[in-house]
Amino acid sequence: MLPDLRVRQRDYLLQISRALTQELDLEKLLEWILRLSTEILAGQAGIIALKERDGWRVAAAHGIAPAFLSYLSPLLADENVRELDVIELNRMLKELTYTASMGLLNGTALALVAHKQVIGVIFIFRNYESGFTLNDRVILQSFADQAAIAVYNAQLYGQVSYEKQRLDALLDSAADGIIILNADLTIERVNDAFERIYGKAHDELVNTPHDEVIRWAGEPQGSTLNEAIANGWPLTPNATLYVEGDLERELPPALPVGVTYAPLISPEGKLRNIIVSVRDITHFRTADELKATFISIVSHELRTPVALIKGYASTLRRDDAKWDKRTISDSLAVIEEEADRLSKMVDDLLDASRLQAGGLSLNRADVSLPTLATRIAERFTTQTKNHTIVTDFPEKFPVVLADETRIEQVIANLVSNSIKYSSKGEIKISGTVRPEQVIVCVADEGAGIDAKDLPHIFDRFYRSTKAVKQTKGAGLGLYLARAIVEAHGGRIWADPKPDAGARICFSLPR
Repeated sequence: MLPDLRVRQRDYLLQISRALTQELDLEKLLEWILRLSTEILAGQAGIIALKERDGWRVAAAHGIAPAFLSYLSPLLADENVRELDVIELNRMLKELTYTASMGLLNGTALALVAHKQVIGVIFIFRNYESGFTLNDRVILQSFADQAAIAVYNAQLYGQVSYEKQRLDALLDSAADGIIILNADLTIERVNDAFERIYGKAHDELVNTPHDEVIRWAGEPQGSTLNEAIANGWPLTPNATLYVEGDLERELPPALPVGVTYAPLISPEGKLRNIIVSVRDITHFRTADELKATFISIVSHELRTPVALIKGYASTLRRDDAKWDKRTISDSLAVIEEEADRLSKMVDDLLDASRLQAGGLSLNRADVSLPTLATRIAERFTTQTKNHTIVTDFPEKFPVVLADETRIEQVIANLVSNSIKYSSKGEIKISGTVRPEQVIVCVADEGAGIDAKDLPHIFDRFYRSTKAVKQTKGAGLGLYLARAIVEAHGGRIWADPKPDAGARICFSLPR
C-alpha cells in the first residue's frame, strides 16, 4: 500500500492529466494546478508566471494577498526583470518574500519547460523554516511538467484560433468572391462577396457540387475545371487555372466573371482543397467596350473633317485651274469650319481625359446667367436661319459663383444640340430661382428624346440611333456638361417629354 500522501499525489496528477484533455481555458487550468501543487506540498501560497515577449506575467496566483500581488505583477514586467532566467527569478522571489514576511516565508521555483524552451515558472511559498526536500521538488516538477503541457497546448490552441479568425476576416473582407472546394469538388465554404455575387447564402451553397454553382452562359474563354482535371490538372507544371465568361446566377442577368483555381496539395502529392477566386469583370468589359467605341467614333469623326480639309486644300492648289474669289472664299470657309470642328473635338477629348485623371479645374467668379444666356443666344442666332433663340429670366436674377467659361460651355452645348436635333422652331433659354439654387433650362420644339435613351444621354460616347443618323459627333458634349455642373455642386437632367421637344435643365447653388 502506498502512503496516503503518495496516493493523493498520484490522484492529483491523474486529475490534472484528464483536465488537460478537457479544459481549454488556460487561466482556470493553471489556477487548479497551482492550488493542488500548493496543497500537496503543504504550502501557503504560490504563483505561476509565464514568460512572454514583453516580460514575465502572473498567470495564476493562490493565497497571495492582493496588495502583494499588485506589487508583484508590475515588478515582473519591469525591463530589468524581463531578461532574468529561472534561477535568477527564483532568487529574486525568495529574497522578496523573505523580506516581505520578515523571515517567516521561504519558497522554491521550478521552470515550466516545453520543447526545450522555458515558457514559465511555478513558485510555491511555505511559512515554516524547514526547506523543500528532494521528494518535494520531484512532486513539484511533476506538477510543473503538467503545467507546461497545459500552457503549450493552450498556446497552440490560441494560435490556431487566431489563425482561423484571421483567415475568416481575410475571406470575408475580400472584394472578390472566394470558394473553398473539397477534394471531391464540393463546396466547403464561401465568403460574403461570393454570396453577394451569386445571390445565395452560405448555408445554401455548402456541400453543393462545384458544377451546380459555376455554370456558364455560353462558351467561356479558357479551360473549365472539369476539362483541366481531365488533362491532368492540378499535377501539371502550371497549377493555377484561369477561365473567363458569363456566370449564370439565381437572378438574371448572367455576370461577367474571371475565375481562378489554385490547388492545395498535401506533402504526399494528394489534392486537399481548391481555392477558387471569382472576380466581377463587368468594369473591365465595359472599359474594353468603351475603348472600342472611342476608337470607332473618333476615327470616324476625325476622318470626315480631315478628308474635307485635304480635299479643298488639294483642289485650291491645282496648277491646271484658276479659281475665282468666291470659290476660293467658299473653300477656305469650309476648311476653317472643319478645322474648328477638329479643334472642338480635340478640346472635348482633352476635357474627358482631364476628368479621368481627377476632375476639371474651376476658376470661380461672379457670373450673371441672364447676360451669359443673351450673349450665347446672339452668337447662335447668326448660325441658323430656321430657329428663333430667346431668353427668359426673371428680374433681379441672382448672381452665382461659378466658372463663366465652363458654364458658357454647358449652355452653348445644349443650344447647339437643340439646333442639330430640331429642324426648326423656337429654342428657349430660361431661368428659375429657388431658395437655395438657380435652375437654367434649354428647350426646343423638336422630336424630343426617346424614353430608352434618357438614362444614357449623359454617358461618355453615348449616341442614340437617331443622333447617329442625323448629325456628327463623338458623344462627349452632354457627358462634359454633366461633369461641369456636378463640379459646381449642381445636377443636370432631361425632362421625359417625347414628341414635345427636348428640355434639359441644370441647377447651380446660389
